[in-house]
Amino acid sequence: MSEPIKLNKEERILRVMKRVLTDVAKDTYTRPGHRHPLSDATVDGIRKCLALISARETELNEAAGRSMDARPRFVDEPPSSVVVQLDVPGKKDSD
Repeated sequence: MSEPIKLNKEERILRVMKRVLTDVAKDTYTRPGHRHPLSDATVDGIRKCLALISARETELNEAAGRSMDARPRFVDEPPSSVVVQLDVPGKKDSD
């Protein structure tokens, strides 16, 4: 199992800000056809903030040499790749 990533203060702030903004979006969700409680300008501002947060997170990860393709996995989740042996026993290579 891999070691947890140590985040600096800026990374922790960005993570909390992203979580709060997405929680606001979830909490104010309205069904199609109903008026949204937030103004269009506020919704657009939330989208722009989330885009800036993601861009900065990418910059910080690249500067730290971390990849962005890491995904959480459950302990009991089977591996997504399988190693297959390609050598045929008893067969010799002929050049």
